Amino acid sequence: MINPYYFLMTAILFTTYSYAQQPVNKDASIEAQKLLSFIYNLDQNILSGQHSYNEEPDHFYNIAENISGKYPAVWGTDLYWNRENNPGERIVREAKKKHKEGAIITLMWHVGRPIDEAPYGWSSSVQNDFSQEQWKALITDGTAINKRWKAQVDTIAKTLNKLQKANIPVLWRPYHEMNGVWFWWGNQPGKNGYQKLWKMLYHRLTTVHKINNLIWVWNANGPRDIPYDEAYAYKDFYPGKEFVDILATDVYHYDYEQKDYESLLKLADGKPIALGEVGQLPKTNILERQPKWSWFMVWSDWIETANTNERVQNVFDFHKTINRNEISLKF
Repeated sequence: MINPYYFLMTAILFTTYSYAQQPVNKDASIEAQKLLSFIYNLDQNILSGQHSYNEEPDHFYNIAENISGKYPAVWGTDLYWNRENNPGERIVREAKKKHKEGAIITLMWHVGRPIDEAPYGWSSSVQNDFSQEQWKALITDGTAINKRWKAQVDTIAKTLNKLQKANIPVLWRPYHEMNGVWFWWGNQPGKNGYQKLWKMLYHRLTTVHKINNLIWVWNANGPRDIPYDEAYAYKDFYPGKEFVDILATDVYHYDYEQKDYESLLKLADGKPIALGEVGQLPKTNILERQPKWSWFMVWSDWIETANTNERVQNVFDFHKTINRNEISLKF
């Protein structure tokens, strides 16, 4: 059982608005401040989470409850635009519903290349090549590609602003798995690579659009070698502590390497860390050895295809796991 006094004290902390750690955005909303403070004060507990595709935004979230008997604390979906209509309105409706039910909201963004038109094809855009010449144009203010990129961000800002107006904080993890080789924004190390793109996005959403309800989650992939998809060390893609609230990584194929966990902790330098996506859930003995994870989020159908019901139940019943009904504060 989770100690009920822990949640009582956490709620008291929120009501005093005294935070050990402020978001990197100095203008962050009160709701965003509360959410980040809550995560800082998890005290080696871990939030359960589940992703659903935006076409059926509660489908796998409900399946997780059917298997475990408990609703995940974190609900996630994707702002990926792969159909004729922008999914923003559908996502806003579902996020409002889940927030009202007591879930924490996390959003990702599988966005297509800024040289392409929406809706974006998966292999033809999201995972297509992006040349060094195109990248240089992307990060150069005023170029045609840079202007198209700004238009992409401006579109997504409209959705995020609707959640801001509804006082809903968001764990925001755009351009994830950047240390991998499979997305157009991936494998661009260094200050003029991904680090630059992250800072550009941060500036446009916070300074230009005044989107202040976001907790900025820098979400890499667990470093891996062939035969799996290749992914490189974290540090060359990290934009710096001034632009990141939480550091996360994605782990598939049960690849919970202790050295990768320690590497991310070191890079975080006191900031929270999380499992942004997982395929196979970490066994409870892994969670005991890696107690600093703030949440996990199972990817869509992997809750069924890559995990036994027993594994799901064991992790959701783990004495350090916090499920939705155990969150005392409604944001």
